[in-house]
Amino acid sequence: MPILTLQDGTELSGGGVLTHLIATHAGFEAPATKWANRAIEFSSVDFAVLRSLLTDLDRHLTLRSFIHGYVPDADDFAIWGAIRGNKAARPILRKFTINVARWYDQIESSTPWLETCLEEFNRHSSDQRMAASSSGASYEIDLPNMSGPVVTRFPPEPSGYLHIGHAKAALLNEHFAHAQPDGKLICRFDDTNPSKESQEFQDSILFDLGLMDVVPDVVSYSSDYFQVMYELALELVQAGKAFADDSELGKGDHDRRNRLPSKRRDLSIEETLGHFAEMKEGTAEGQRWCLRARIAYDHPNGTLRDPVIYRCNLQPHHRTGKAWKIYPTYDFCAPILDSLEGVTLALRTNEYRDRNAQYEWMQQALGLRAVTIWDFSRMNFVRTVLSKRKLARIVAQGRVWGWDDPRMPTIRGIMRRGMTVTALREFILKQGPSRNILNLEWGALWAVNRKVIDPVAPRYTAIDVQDVIRCSVSGLAAQCSAQRPLHPKNPAMGTRSLTYADVILIEQADAETFEVDEEITLMGWGNAFIRSIKKDEASSRVSAVDVELHLDGDFKKTKKKITWLASVPGEESVALDLYTFDFLVTKDKLEPGDDLEEYLTPVTQTVVRAMTDREIRTVQPGTTVQFERKGFFRFDGFDQDTGAMVFFDVPTGKA
Repeated sequence: MPILTLQDGTELSGGGVLTHLIATHAGFEAPATKWANRAIEFSSVDFAVLRSLLTDLDRHLTLRSFIHGYVPDADDFAIWGAIRGNKAARPILRKFTINVARWYDQIESSTPWLETCLEEFNRHSSDQRMAASSSGASYEIDLPNMSGPVVTRFPPEPSGYLHIGHAKAALLNEHFAHAQPDGKLICRFDDTNPSKESQEFQDSILFDLGLMDVVPDVVSYSSDYFQVMYELALELVQAGKAFADDSELGKGDHDRRNRLPSKRRDLSIEETLGHFAEMKEGTAEGQRWCLRARIAYDHPNGTLRDPVIYRCNLQPHHRTGKAWKIYPTYDFCAPILDSLEGVTLALRTNEYRDRNAQYEWMQQALGLRAVTIWDFSRMNFVRTVLSKRKLARIVAQGRVWGWDDPRMPTIRGIMRRGMTVTALREFILKQGPSRNILNLEWGALWAVNRKVIDPVAPRYTAIDVQDVIRCSVSGLAAQCSAQRPLHPKNPAMGTRSLTYADVILIEQADAETFEVDEEITLMGWGNAFIRSIKKDEASSRVSAVDVELHLDGDFKKTKKKITWLASVPGEESVALDLYTFDFLVTKDKLEPGDDLEEYLTPVTQTVVRAMTDREIRTVQPGTTVQFERKGFFRFDGFDQDTGAMVFFDVPTGKA
């Protein structure tokens, strides 16, 4: 962070430096306020962060012409400069914050001298953004044929829950749409396969996008265009660019692989129209046929070997019911709807790269506006299944509790495990739109998450119930209690009551390490000497410990910091179930030919019964806490049978 020392010895840092420099140029004194210090925050490229900041500013400007009244000052110029230098911020203020938009235009029109400050300020903002990203991900991609507002689309199929791989596509599309003025994000449900899709999955996808703070400007459905696409398919047939085929259900794939023409490839337009009509009616004869584009059966690119564009399916559609018996394939649907809906940038994972030529052929053959394509790499993680078919199998076999199980890579699953929206967005946006294919480690994502939860997770103590040790404490005048901070570095979080008693409970694992006359530290209390250790003759396990308080001792000199709970007659402890989880599969990367069953992890969860004091009762479901010396845990709810509070271990990225 830059530090500027003035002639009088005053030191300025961060936003204060910028405020002083701008104020000096303008010829007035620069008051130090919270807005000046927040200037750098407005250089963020995260949509959710920016929207929150601009909403705060909008509220502040409701009854004000400028930040401090009727005349602009250094705070106005510092914030304005940050917004002016951030392409992601400007479209947000136009759409969501009318007061900020008014203020922004007024600053720009009334102070032309600010232009001389912009070059340096923008450079500083850029440096801040790069410093904030350890990966240095670049969003400056080469996009020919691009002009005007950026319109992107996120096209999920409503046949499953969103997973971590979908999150990258959703956030990248949102980023590019909202990084320019007047951009737009379309969420288009690719609901063209009624055999796999449902309203449940459709609703869940919208909900999961909301969890990630992704708010589409438009929600559309491929099913809204069934009639349009049917008519365009007829155009292809009538132009001689499509033919009906009944070999698809037999040896069609074999012919394509071997670059052989279908025996129906030379079918006449009239015959094709007749078979297509049978398909549309869903007759027994029609169900034998499909419609294929007539491109090039012997093309080196397999996706251009007369791909299927329509199939019969008598399954009722969750939105259109029984109105249709034929459905377009994704490869036919995507290029048409991208063009019709005004998409200007189609972001696709690079598994579709071979299909780009097919995408372009469809638009050219139908005389539609061409859409620019950019490929980006899928986000794969080690020991993780992202195939919806395989995930559905895992759910169906009862190996997990459901799609929101904390072991699942779904958005709901990882958030139930304890992932925060802030960390997820930051991690994915740092990856950028790169085309490099990587198998990422989960630890890297959870390490980002730890930085988010550590400053705000309240601290509690939990003791394993199995073989718990009663420890007698001498040197305490009387049982008492005191208020201790919920977080040692965040006093704003408040306090909790901690009871000190002459009998405390400690864990067997700790007691087994003690030596007589050793000095230890009782965390949150002080030092104590181990005066006696009793063991069970049969098991050789510790059965009791006596300690003597030595509160004047130096905790820095003790090797063992011990967690404990007071044992108070009449006060019941609170039961906890602490869950830890393993990966669902044992192999870092499953290959296409691998048998899923062979690589499923036999045991993927363990549960430890623990206890704590009643202070934990104030914690609400969904809250992440830290049990000292155990780690971070997210409170999921209560066990319906035992009433125990259920906590899920939150990984931290450490080995």
